[in-house]
Amino acid sequence: MDVFYARVSTSDQSLDLQLDAAERAGCGRVFTDTISGAKSSRPGLGECLAYLRSGDCLVVWKLDRLGRSLRHLIDLMADLESRGVGFKSVQESIDTTTPGGKLVMHVFAALAEFERDLIRERTKAGLAAARARGRRGGRRSLLNGKKLELARQLRADRNTSVDEACRILGCSRATFYRST
Repeated sequence: MDVFYARVSTSDQSLDLQLDAAERAGCGRVFTDTISGAKSSRPGLGECLAYLRSGDCLVVWKLDRLGRSLRHLIDLMADLESRGVGFKSVQESIDTTTPGGKLVMHVFAALAEFERDLIRERTKAGLAAARARGRRGGRRSLLNGKKLELARQLRADRNTSVDEACRILGCSRATFYRST
């Protein structure tokens, strides 16, 4: 069965155009949301995905009605494919029940993976450049300067317990052990 998912971002917008497309496509069931696509929780989409069974086909008016991002869209497509559910986008003429439609989705997936690799590469390069300039990542240590010196003295002092040293320094045991 073809199942349609329609979404508009605000209550001021109308679902009519998408619902007309659902009727023309002969969809047996329609799920809707009136919520921003950026929101991770969309009740209508959740119900729709739970309703779909193997052999069904999810139909949307446009890709942007379904996914918050390319990554989110690819993840949804992978989930649908693993469950034996097809996918169609009316405006983009994508139909994963056909070889051509599958190819388009695989190209999208490859582009998303390429984008992730580029981001990872740029992040590593940025961190390496920062380290070369003498910068360290992460937040500043709770124990630094005089407190760090005091922590080392307390650690060396056999008469001071770790709990007592932590109370004096105002830190946790983990911070104390990590710093000394």
